[in-house]
Amino acid sequence: MTKLFAKLSKSEKGATAIEYGLIAALVAVAAITGMGAVGTQLESTFQAVSVDLGATAP
Repeated sequence: MTKLFAKLSKSEKGATAIEYGLIAALVAVAAITGMGAVGTQLESTFQAVSVDLGATAP
């Protein structure tokens, strides 16, 4: 049993998986934040185009 704990304490596979998980979570948060900002700007652009097209419609 002691050998098993010694082997597990030397293994870094779990730490690497946790690090990759944290990096993936950080990338996801950054992507959601960025897409939210771009989405707001895109919505206002489409609103402006819609208003302009509505004003020029016969």
